[in-house]
Amino acid sequence: MQIQNSHSYRKVAIAACFGTFLEWYDFLTFATLAVIFAPLFFPSTDPNAALLASLATFGVGMVVRPIGAALFGSMGDRIGRKPVFMITIALMGIATVSVGFLPTYAQAGIWAPILLVSLRLLQGLSAGGEIGGSAIYLTEHAGNERRGFKTSFLQLMGPLGILFSTLQIAVLRSYLTPEEFQAWGWRVPFWVSIVLLMIAFKARMALEETPIFLELIKNKQHAENPFITNFRDPQTRKRMFLLFFCISSGGAVLFFCVQVYTAIFLKTSVKLAPEIVDLLSIYATAVLFPFTIFSGWLSDKIGRKPVVVGGLTLGALFIYPAFQLMQYLAEQGNISLVGAVLTGLSFILALVVGPQTALLAELFPAKTRNSAATFPHNLAAGWIGGLLPLIVTWLNQQWGNDLAGLLYPTIFLGAASILALMHLPETRDVQLAK
Repeated sequence: MQIQNSHSYRKVAIAACFGTFLEWYDFLTFATLAVIFAPLFFPSTDPNAALLASLATFGVGMVVRPIGAALFGSMGDRIGRKPVFMITIALMGIATVSVGFLPTYAQAGIWAPILLVSLRLLQGLSAGGEIGGSAIYLTEHAGNERRGFKTSFLQLMGPLGILFSTLQIAVLRSYLTPEEFQAWGWRVPFWVSIVLLMIAFKARMALEETPIFLELIKNKQHAENPFITNFRDPQTRKRMFLLFFCISSGGAVLFFCVQVYTAIFLKTSVKLAPEIVDLLSIYATAVLFPFTIFSGWLSDKIGRKPVVVGGLTLGALFIYPAFQLMQYLAEQGNISLVGAVLTGLSFILALVVGPQTALLAELFPAKTRNSAATFPHNLAAGWIGGLLPLIVTWLNQQWGNDLAGLLYPTIFLGAASILALMHLPETRDVQLAK
């Protein structure tokens, strides 16, 4: 049942990864342009109120991700991984392209923000089915050998989506005047999605259903009500919680600390120039790539559990002092050493996310795997990781200290590492067909 042909697997991996990259690119371009959307779609005499409305619209996409995961995850267990793969990429692509053609508030009145929020809801539902479902699809095609290494590449698509979106907007801003960008330039990243969607859709059309799901159909073992079945089974329920709290939430907390909050912290608290912070962010993303692949490879050698527990433990120990050190180094003008600290944080993040793709599939039985993995994974990313910058900033304000809020991810990661050490099973040698 395994794919033995390396060329066939590469074809599957490229199509799966490109589609996930498109999902992340579409999903995160919206966040990057939140400041632009504020006056265009939410005009207000108070600019802060308009920005909050725009950010809330972005947040809606995060909140509905678990709903999309429950819906499309169950469909993946009932009708197959590939059909859901096609539905989610089409939904995300259509919603994103449509944003590029939306009328503004000045042109359509109240219908402009209503349409924007509606399209954001579709993006969130699609992301919930794609992010997690693609991990199952890729892992079931990877077979039983070197799964950690072969599937770790999927974890690069989120940072790559951020990088591509950020660079594209930076290029547009450099060629267009502020007035041109405000008038029509912000639409270009959404129009680019048309080309990306056509490429991704064509690549996925050529793919086959996973051999494991075909075997389930052949033996009439696929679940009719997988979402309900998962919560009724004690072992599946326990593993869904471990996935949610330890692997997915732990990875999401580290991701938002390292990839999102560092930029906010360096710009607002440390007062570094935005241009320097942007360069540091690009550097942190670039070094994450080889670290992630190395972590996937390492998990094949020594096991998934020690790699993930190591990342969670190091995160709990070093998140707070790392930000404290970056603050001190930046104030001293040692920007290169700030980059060195970011390198260390990226390595810690990679230890958790590198084996994550394989773990999503390995923790659950084949007949309910898609729904069991996608729901807790998206719940963690949307509600735990997505809210982290807001919670950390609020705690900082309450305590009057730029570092106080980091106690939240520190305590969370510490609890996750202890729970994972005590209860997370080793899955490296699991046979995926069972």
